[in-house]
Amino acid sequence: MKFVDEATITVEAGKGGNGCMSFRREKFIPKGGPDGGDGGDGGSVWVEADESLNTLIDYRFTRHYKAQNGEGGRGGNCTGAKGEELVLKVPVGTTIVDIDTDEVLADLTEIGQREKIAQGGFHGLGNTRYKSSVNRAPRQTTKGSPGELRNLRLELKVLADVGLLGLPNAGKSTFIRSVSAATPKVADYPFTTLVPNLGVVRTDTHRSFVVADIPGIIEGAAEGAGLGIRFLKHLARNRVLLHIVDMAPWDDTTPADAAVTAVRELTRFSQTLAQQPRWLVLNKLDLLPEDEQDAACQAVLDALEWQGPVYRISALNKSGLKPLIHELQNFLDARVEAIAEDPSLLEQEQQTRMIIDHEARENLARLRAEQRAKRDDDDWDDDFNDDDYDVEVEYVR
Repeated sequence: MKFVDEATITVEAGKGGNGCMSFRREKFIPKGGPDGGDGGDGGSVWVEADESLNTLIDYRFTRHYKAQNGEGGRGGNCTGAKGEELVLKVPVGTTIVDIDTDEVLADLTEIGQREKIAQGGFHGLGNTRYKSSVNRAPRQTTKGSPGELRNLRLELKVLADVGLLGLPNAGKSTFIRSVSAATPKVADYPFTTLVPNLGVVRTDTHRSFVVADIPGIIEGAAEGAGLGIRFLKHLARNRVLLHIVDMAPWDDTTPADAAVTAVRELTRFSQTLAQQPRWLVLNKLDLLPEDEQDAACQAVLDALEWQGPVYRISALNKSGLKPLIHELQNFLDARVEAIAEDPSLLEQEQQTRMIIDHEARENLARLRAEQRAKRDDDDWDDDFNDDDYDVEVEYVR
């Protein structure tokens, strides 16, 4: 199944049914008076978070969705039937944005959460509504109002507590394989991870957290190099980032330079995201001689001017992983307890995520505009479709 984390669609709510103009005509009842019924309301459009979905691929092929119109009123004071509502199923973690106003209409973060994104039209009134002592044969009716029409952008961000940040081949996929049941592709060359992967880390019978592994970024990612910054948005919902640094790079890049590059590209993508809790994880230390490890680690700390938590591990050999995952669990549990005691912390967290989302959209829009301008300048093939380059993904929980 292809992993698609963005889609653009148009939704249209149903039109309200028109009111009916009718007069009662029965044998032996002359001048029976008005009996035109009201129309029915148009159907609204809703979105619902479905745990069985993990991609927006269905919305790449069908772009227009319309709810049912309300029926018109009828004689005999019969009201028209309401239009059937349209419910669009999307993965948990989907944000609905109005393209025309840039307004966030819904942010679906819980299974079964349902939000209205387009209001159906209201019904028209039949002529019965206008009868009075001085207007016994009214011929006035009203038409149903049209339903809302919206151009929407669906943005999927994987839901995880911990996000992995780093350059290609830093060992992020090996890390997630070592601490969870997820089995992302691992190879001895960069860019083996092309789409996000999720893994559940269980530290006790009823204690666990979710880790998200995203494709690595390289220098110039903010300008579209490599896989660009498209997947960095999946880190927006994480409560802590693990910055994994390859201490035995496959090329001539030093670990210090690689660490600085990752932080610089993250800051270009979103300054707010770069300010979120971040832990430094120095990986592949087993490939360095013991007498060189301290100097190599200190060089990275000096280059980053690092003051936060530091962990030395080997994801392949699983050395140093147990203290790291237990301290992550304790950090996340403490955060949950703090939010339970002070609900305002959750509101602050949601506000921060909204700021990150806004910065991410601006940067992604800028990047797409620059790439589009470059294609126009270079007279690229207009038949190019990035859907042809989607890859398959399987989530393991």
